[in-house]
Amino acid sequence: MIRLPTGLRARLVITFTLVAVGASVLVATIGFELAKGALIERAENSSIDLVTRELERIAFPVGRLRPGEAAPTTTELATVSAALSGPGRSVIVEYRDLAYAEGQLTMANVPNELYGRAKQGVVSQRKVIHDELWLIIGAEVYRADSGFPEPTGLRVFVFFPLHDEEAQLAALRTTFTQAGVVILLIALVVALLSARQVLLPVRRLSAAAQALGEGRLDTRLPVSGHDELAGLSALFNDAAAALELSVAELRSLEAMSRRFVADVSHELRTPLTAMTAVADMLSDEAKRLPDAPAEAVRLVLGEIERLRELVEHLIEISRFDAGTATLNLEPVNVADAVQDCLEVRGWSDQVRVNASQSLTVNLDPRRFDVIVANLVGNALKHGLPPVLVSARGTENGLEVKVRDHGKGIPEEALPHVFDRFFKAGAGRARSQGSGLGLAIARANVHLHGGTISVRRQEPGTLFTVWLPHG
Repeated sequence: MIRLPTGLRARLVITFTLVAVGASVLVATIGFELAKGALIERAENSSIDLVTRELERIAFPVGRLRPGEAAPTTTELATVSAALSGPGRSVIVEYRDLAYAEGQLTMANVPNELYGRAKQGVVSQRKVIHDELWLIIGAEVYRADSGFPEPTGLRVFVFFPLHDEEAQLAALRTTFTQAGVVILLIALVVALLSARQVLLPVRRLSAAAQALGEGRLDTRLPVSGHDELAGLSALFNDAAAALELSVAELRSLEAMSRRFVADVSHELRTPLTAMTAVADMLSDEAKRLPDAPAEAVRLVLGEIERLRELVEHLIEISRFDAGTATLNLEPVNVADAVQDCLEVRGWSDQVRVNASQSLTVNLDPRRFDVIVANLVGNALKHGLPPVLVSARGTENGLEVKVRDHGKGIPEEALPHVFDRFFKAGAGRARSQGSGLGLAIARANVHLHGGTISVRRQEPGTLFTVWLPHG
């Protein structure tokens, strides 16, 4: 199945070309028919005039052609035929049942209609005989010796070949065809140029829209003229200006929001430091307090720790949002780094590690520690033991896997686990986590140029981190 082009440029070119070709065909057809009619009419008129003149000059004893007189002899008919003959012509002279033919044609080639009309004067008709076109002139010979024309019963039929006229028409047809081809080529060139000129503003608009999509909000289109495309360009410029203003305002608000979060987080550090110091003192005294005050102290200590973790996470997130997070790469022994991360946080007894002691990769040790801590901490808080951490070198990087054996994250929550402040399930709304740990882990992985993914296991959940060689 042939599919028509759907592009605007192709449709414009095809439409323009079809209109041009249709107009040229129409003009050529009309011109050819007019030329054909004029040529045939001229041939008929000249042939009729020739036959009429020759008949007037024939010296024939028409006085004998009266009722009861002897019919003309064959020699006399040949004399009439010779007077009307010429190059390529065929002449037939008939008197009653007597006929004389000069040439290859006979009375059988005379059309019945023409034969009947020949009694009325000089008449003509075109007919194709033996694949050739002939003009047949038929006429009745009149005697004028009595003072007024009187039919004699003698008829002549002159066949004029139309070879020259057909050749002229063929040449004219060839000329029109060649002219049509030239017009078609000209129409194609003009159509291409016109389509290019018409579609130039559309291409500019497309390029400008692409530039806006790439973030170049200062893109504008030149406006010239007062047509619809100029109006469209002006509307595009107005929309781009409004979009630039809106984005600038949003960016300003976003920057203010980031600064606010960063400022608040840093300001909270000072009272948190004091609260942590007091909490440490209360923690030592809680063992000697009655049960109710001791429980209250432990509750306060837990909330202070949760608040401290939240502030640290907010500060870390604000660095990524501000674009100030950087990498400090150095050779890191992966097994030692994982063990140090677990030991500092007191998780060594709860986590099994499978990593080669010879595995060394260029990493940012602090950020790698944050990645492992957040993934393992999430497994310990929301999963069930055993928690497994495995690390291995691949052909082009480092692969780290963290798995727990709990109920697993619900399938519908998997696409959102790395979103900020997302907590899977209503039961986790007041859990100890801040909802930022996995988002921070992903940000650090991406800062390394790596990837992080999560999928359900039976049982549990598996996080996979891939980091390229630094």
